[in-house]
Amino acid sequence: MSPRSPAVNEELRRRSRERLLQAAVEVVAERGYEATTLADIADRAGSARGLVSYYFPGKRQLVQSAVHRLMHRTLEEALEREPRTDDGRERMARTIDAILGLARNRPVLMRQHMAGLLQAEGFVQCPEQQRLAELLRDTVARHGSHDVDADYPMLRALLMGAVYAMVLPNVGMPVRPLRAELFKRYRLDWRLGTPPDAEAPGGAAREDLSRFFATGDDQSK
Repeated sequence: MSPRSPAVNEELRRRSRERLLQAAVEVVAERGYEATTLADIADRAGSARGLVSYYFPGKRQLVQSAVHRLMHRTLEEALEREPRTDDGRERMARTIDAILGLARNRPVLMRQHMAGLLQAEGFVQCPEQQRLAELLRDTVARHGSHDVDADYPMLRALLMGAVYAMVLPNVGMPVRPLRAELFKRYRLDWRLGTPPDAEAPGGAAREDLSRFFATGDDQSK
């Protein structure tokens, strides 16, 4: 049997990492962070336990990267949906609705993510987090910011605060007043984006997350 080419090996490694990211999102959403082990994630991904450590230093880093991937791809999907637009106000509205929508539709996962950010290591500087940051910075720039370096952290902080308020156990706030406050700050019409009382594009929240994780030939990297 001839050895695999470097390109083939790289593709196999990419798919293995993607499967682990998808498995982490699925298992943590079902069981919670504390009840999930790296072995559980590896089993769901169909990977060897040792392979997890090859890609990620530990469970916290894996889960943060997985949630950042979900956030990045959810936001990307919202920004690129038809009708596509370069209008900064519409794109800001879609950004807010995409992130608040994750908190509303996947509260267990987002609650665990927020708890992880409060740990000593804070943000995990991974490719997924960097892509999310790029999209948020672009949103701020298109909205008309004259100082993206100052306005991007503010948008990030406001979104994190809103998500935290939504996922607090027993006292979580509903999406409507939080959305209204953010829309007021950015001077957005309520009808932009996807209002809470309107059906989301494509129907209700889709449970299948595979479209966000490039594990097949028909999906982009």
